[in-house]
Amino acid sequence: MVQMKKILAIGLAMTVVGAFGIGAQAKVKAAFIVSNQANESQAFSAREFVKYGPSYGFNVSTFDAKGDTQVESEIVTNCIAQNFKVIFLNPNDIHAIVPALMKAKQAGLIVGMFSSYLQGADQKWSDFAASSDDLLGGQLAAQQFIKHFPNGATIVEIGGQAGHNAQIQRHDGFNGDKGIKGSNIKVLDFKACQQWATDQAQAIMEDDIVKYGNQIQGVFVHWDNGATGVIQAAKAAGLKNLYIVGVDGNKAGYVQVKSGDQAVSIAQDFTSMVKTSLQLAKDKLAGKTVPAFTVIPQIIYDKNTVNNYPTPEW
Repeated sequence: MVQMKKILAIGLAMTVVGAFGIGAQAKVKAAFIVSNQANESQAFSAREFVKYGPSYGFNVSTFDAKGDTQVESEIVTNCIAQNFKVIFLNPNDIHAIVPALMKAKQAGLIVGMFSSYLQGADQKWSDFAASSDDLLGGQLAAQQFIKHFPNGATIVEIGGQAGHNAQIQRHDGFNGDKGIKGSNIKVLDFKACQQWATDQAQAIMEDDIVKYGNQIQGVFVHWDNGATGVIQAAKAAGLKNLYIVGVDGNKAGYVQVKSGDQAVSIAQDFTSMVKTSLQLAKDKLAGKTVPAFTVIPQIIYDKNTVNNYPTPEW
């Protein structure tokens, strides 16, 4: 009986070693800090990080900053204290997050920017970024307006969350030298939202309709769920035939393009973004040199292309 207990104990020990030691390497502790779980792209990406993390050697935990920059900074600090090895994040404010990232880097964490990237000298506080090129996203949107309105038009621009990197870059790309600058497209009004919230985009559009009415021929709105609010405001006011361009390529944008309510969606591939981020972190942990910025290509959904793609998962 004693001998049998010894055999069982040895077998149990070998099982434990096989699971966590020689037989299989323990997963690396990683965190995806969600800027705001209420943002569909962030919620979807969080699920994808948890789903694919183990395949790349990571046990990924997710934390919701709820759109609050201070909370997001506190989460970074907590991850340092809890001995996380890697953090992925999409900051609510690309500048305000820097002091927290400085602490993370100084503590030896690997910092990956997700669907975002630090600016200028601040880039040294991240190890890599995997993102759509949001500057290009704004430029692509501008090209759609120029093509559709060769003789010019008067439009409004509704920005995403003020201070968010995607909002800044999409605005700059849209209005810059490779955007509408020098064209006959005139922006009557631009205003950014406090959050990536459909109701806030709708409220801005309602105000613009009161101010400009039928002068508005088109709307560039920085995200597809914001376009949903724009569409609702326009329908309620009886404003028809608006040329609406959004960014994201989510289910709402896809359906709105198919129905004709939205002309174009500049689509992002968040699953590829997640997998690229995980691979970059894995390579960095292995001591490999990784690129500072990896661009995940965008595609254009319009009436001619949308049926070539499956309905998005988010």
